[in-house]
Amino acid sequence: MELFRNANIDFLGKKWYFLAFSLIFSVAGLCSIFFWHGIPLGVEFRGGTLVYVKFAQGPDLDQIRTAMDHAGLKNPRIQRFGPTTDNEVLIDLGMQETSEAALDKGKNTIINALQAQNPSNSGKQDLNNTGAASLEQYMLQKDPLHLGTDAATRYHAMARQMEDFRNKERGGILTSLDELRGVVPPEVLSGLQQDFYTSSFVVRNVEIVGPQVGGQLRHQALMATLYSLAGMLVYLWFRFELIYGVGAVVACLHDSIITVGFFSLLNKEISLTVIAAILTLIGYSMNDTIVVFDRIRENIKLLRREPLADIVNKSINQTLSRTILTSGLTFLTVLSLYIFGGEVLRGFSLALVIGIIIGTYSSIAVAAPMLVAYQDWRAKRAGQAVARSMSTGSSKSREKVKVKA
Repeated sequence: MELFRNANIDFLGKKWYFLAFSLIFSVAGLCSIFFWHGIPLGVEFRGGTLVYVKFAQGPDLDQIRTAMDHAGLKNPRIQRFGPTTDNEVLIDLGMQETSEAALDKGKNTIINALQAQNPSNSGKQDLNNTGAASLEQYMLQKDPLHLGTDAATRYHAMARQMEDFRNKERGGILTSLDELRGVVPPEVLSGLQQDFYTSSFVVRNVEIVGPQVGGQLRHQALMATLYSLAGMLVYLWFRFELIYGVGAVVACLHDSIITVGFFSLLNKEISLTVIAAILTLIGYSMNDTIVVFDRIRENIKLLRREPLADIVNKSINQTLSRTILTSGLTFLTVLSLYIFGGEVLRGFSLALVIGIIIGTYSSIAVAAPMLVAYQDWRAKRAGQAVARSMSTGSSKSREKVKVKA
């Protein structure tokens, strides 16, 4: 299948437009990185505490920010997480402690801040944010069934049963204690109704990354990118020539800078999944560049007398259908992933959406013109060397004539 038959587009004739395009986006991204937003690192790289909260109904983010502010949490990052129907919110506290106490501190601070919005239930415990161990201890102290020696085993099973019912049958949130009818005996339910209430939220998970781990991950992500580029450079040097490898690596660096610059301009966090996407697009861009370079190498052998610029143009046009088909289908796939993949994959798919476009563009507009520019420069230097040699030779001949005279 060919989208373009006998295409004859003068790509190299538009190299100055391509250069202007690359400069605009590269400079804009670098300015954003160094002067505006910086590189918005995810919690994996900078360290911090993430708290995942699920609400019974659609959460009001402004109201949550106000509650966090009243609790003394300044400028936490609050955003929706997952499908809208799940009513989940991700709260990034930015805390960088690494102890278990810090986990509980962050979790309890958020719970207390959200519970403070409903002061009428003060003095009671929140059943939605109470674990099985705490429920077991409560029932052992109250012993509503008067079990005696068998109390520990029975109440342990009841606590686990209530937790499983809440998490598996009700999605983590009970809207009323009456939902436990039939799950626990009436005597236990009566005691729970006196000392517990059900809030409209539940803290589902807490994650913490220390600053030392974040620093190690930053270093490893950078080294992974540099090692991949270095390996590709050596491979292309071996398979083609050094200039082919340099051109391809420069094109990949161009793609990476523009992609990271877009994330900085949009103030989107760069996480481990985004780094994986950047490494993926580096490989994808390199593969596309190698296809063009391989066709250039074949045509150089077949069209020895034609100028290199014409050979490169012909090679790009010959591979254009293949480039558009593979890149276009991949782009549609990652675009669907970005639209329908949910919040977890949003950063990964966004990096690929940007990277596929820029990577395809750089194979044509960056790597190939760089190859031609280098070969023209080398030919010009060789011509100048020959001219100097001829000039030196003629001078020596004139000197010999004078000596004989």
